[in-house]
Amino acid sequence: MHPLRDNPFFVLALPVTATALEVERQGRKWLAMLELDLPSARTYATPLGRRLRTPDAVRAAMRALNDPAQRPTFEPWAAAGAALAVDSGDGGNGDDGAGDDRYERDDAGLDPRGMTWWDR
Repeated sequence: MHPLRDNPFFVLALPVTATALEVERQGRKWLAMLELDLPSARTYATPLGRRLRTPDAVRAAMRALNDPAQRPTFEPWAAAGAALAVDSGDGGNGDDGAGDDRYERDDAGLDPRGMTWWDR
């Protein structure tokens, strides 16, 4: 796994503060959405660009984040990726920063639509 391109936090669209329960719920959600072949579930954003989300990638991400030996490897990279998106002022979506800010994020980084900064 590449620490930025294949970061489990990006695959699951979770903040580094996510609990084991949140990892499980989010992983199951993505697996269900992929099973239904929903377009919004097919890709995920990273600081290196959009990547293909597959059921195998979701399962690997869930395993990595639930493994106390592996998770710390990915946390600083995910935090750095989040900082890059915030510092660029574009919300991680590559636009000019004039995005839709009507939706405020909660403590988990999710807005009311269930989207994270890298999905916007």
